[in-house]
Amino acid sequence: MPKLPHACLFAALAVASFGATAQEDAEMTDPHQWLEDVEGEKQLAWVREQNAKAEAELADTPGFKALEADLLAIYDSDDKIPGVYKQGEWYYNFWKDRNHERGIWRRTTLDEYRKPQPQWETVIDLDALNKAEGENWVWHGANCLRPEYERCLVALSRGGADANVTREFNLSTKQWVDGGFYRPEAKGGLQWIDRDTVYVYTDFGDGTVTSSGYPRIVKQWARGTPMASAEVVYEGQAGDMYISAGRDHTPGFERDFVSRTIAFYNDELYLRAADGSLTRVDVPNSAQKSVQREWLGLELREAWEVGGKTYKAGSLLAAKFDDYMAGEREFEVLFEPTDTSSLAGASFTENHLVLNVLDDVKNKLAVLTPGADGWTRSELAGVPEFGTVSASAVDSDESDALWLTVTDYLTPTTLMLASAAPGAAAPEVLKTQPAFFDASRHAVEQHFATSKDGTRVPYFLVRPKDLALDGSNPTLLYGYGGFEISLTPGYSGGVGKGWLEKGGTYAVANIRGGGEYGPRWHQAALKANRHKAYEDFAAVAQDMIDRKITSPAHLGIRGGSNGGLLTGNMLTQYPDLFGAVVIQVPLLDMQRYHKLLAGASWMAEYGDPDKPEEWAFIKTFSPYHLFDAAKDYPPTLILTSTRDDRVHPGHARKMHALMSGAGKDVRYYENIEGGHGGAANNRQAAHMEALYLTFLWQQIGRNAE
Repeated sequence: MPKLPHACLFAALAVASFGATAQEDAEMTDPHQWLEDVEGEKQLAWVREQNAKAEAELADTPGFKALEADLLAIYDSDDKIPGVYKQGEWYYNFWKDRNHERGIWRRTTLDEYRKPQPQWETVIDLDALNKAEGENWVWHGANCLRPEYERCLVALSRGGADANVTREFNLSTKQWVDGGFYRPEAKGGLQWIDRDTVYVYTDFGDGTVTSSGYPRIVKQWARGTPMASAEVVYEGQAGDMYISAGRDHTPGFERDFVSRTIAFYNDELYLRAADGSLTRVDVPNSAQKSVQREWLGLELREAWEVGGKTYKAGSLLAAKFDDYMAGEREFEVLFEPTDTSSLAGASFTENHLVLNVLDDVKNKLAVLTPGADGWTRSELAGVPEFGTVSASAVDSDESDALWLTVTDYLTPTTLMLASAAPGAAAPEVLKTQPAFFDASRHAVEQHFATSKDGTRVPYFLVRPKDLALDGSNPTLLYGYGGFEISLTPGYSGGVGKGWLEKGGTYAVANIRGGGEYGPRWHQAALKANRHKAYEDFAAVAQDMIDRKITSPAHLGIRGGSNGGLLTGNMLTQYPDLFGAVVIQVPLLDMQRYHKLLAGASWMAEYGDPDKPEEWAFIKTFSPYHLFDAAKDYPPTLILTSTRDDRVHPGHARKMHALMSGAGKDVRYYENIEGGHGGAANNRQAAHMEALYLTFLWQQIGRNAE
């Protein structure tokens, strides 16, 4: 089943207060609200005008084309590691390069994959499909029916939007199935029940989507019948976030489930019987739930008292699923957090469970094995001790094999094949990504800043080995701080080539709102406490300034989506700390965010602006409303995408219009395609990355004072 998917009002307007009618008043008086019409002719003409100005300033400069070409060469490189996943005897990969701009879905064997240059069989060529159909499809994945893996439900998006279509594909003939299952363009999906039946959750017409724009109804649909006549399985509420269903096809443990997601980290799971009746899995809504073979797994986000025991928030519990549904309440604690540790992931192999634990944002792996006397624990042998390590099962039905990936900011990613079985050989190195930049002159450190309330906030620093502590070092600070997402070290050819290799210093802040220390770290910055995420980020910036790593004139920041809200707040609340600000696919108007696209689904994170008591704190972190024309702000670049149907491009458009109208130093670029990721292909990604890197070097480079 899908995992789900993060002052002055205006310079010319005097608004005395934000009471119960503030929402209505703002909608009537916002002079820039017309820009929310995403694809209006007048609006797109405005976009093209702003794009032309940004291109003239940034792209028509010495070095831009060379940087863009360097970045594109990295993204298009044939030497990148082709990540694969196993279906039957084949190993599948989706690949983009200079010859396959939109990409190809392809497959090979394990023996071939071990070779430096495997032979691949193309299954779907997206560029050829686009040419034949006159479309601009972007790959959204394929769901193939076990155990034969012959029929697949392929999701394709126009221009990279979240909304997509689903089409049935035959892997044996490598052809689209004539008259097969087809779901028209909408947010939602199809899931196999059997060869002739699927679950469908999508936009069925008026009243069938949630206030967030996601499916509210899931149906069971038989082949050869109209989708409109499919049988309703479950109908959620308009205020829910997402309704879906799926079948677990694990041999011997076939089960059907319905998922009702009310909000992020608030969902219900139902077991669906053969007669269509639903039984709720009676566990806390806030717990992250998983059912695999005989096991029910619960990752608690809040403390839970059950069966006469109390389990800590952040713990991972396991029980026999059938026993639990029959009323037993006995759990085994597989993981319990400490002050410095949290659970980063868990992956079942055929006979074992591999736990991935973060301890002060550093990974440690352990192998747990169920037995008659409970679960036993051992270490996974041969795992490198540096960098970020992830582990996932190759085929949880048939083997204990694991994919291991290891990386850090300066070390290219390595892919290994390992085993969770006792006495297994050391991991086998299968692929190592080439070095895309010269990392020999840099070193990686971890530091801790102290936030306003005394909280210890970690951050990673990638610095030149000969760094002079004189405050003159161009430094790029990145952050996110939301939705319990952890930022761990990873290799980026783009940041390396475009920033580090040129002598820049790079930092990543692990602020509250993220998941680096588990649910408590996330919950510490929700709603009325959102300011703590921004205080953390400001504390990291100040710590680097105090250490004389950099200075405000040479410190730039970047963030996207929720991270764009972060950098928007840094711009408006801490302008004196920074020399340049990059805001990407952002939320900025927090009074209307819940009325735009998927915004309503994030109210558990930020609050409901329509409630006066919640708008009272939301307005304290709404950059669009915190902007003050009388203040000085650092140079700013705002980037977004027309086809982003998750975070509305109106946020970025209106903020630019507000700032530029007040004469501030701001530029704007909107990619006409791209979705929430900002770019639909490698060329667009290279162009947008070159824009922000060029902007930062202009503003905070050593010659920028």
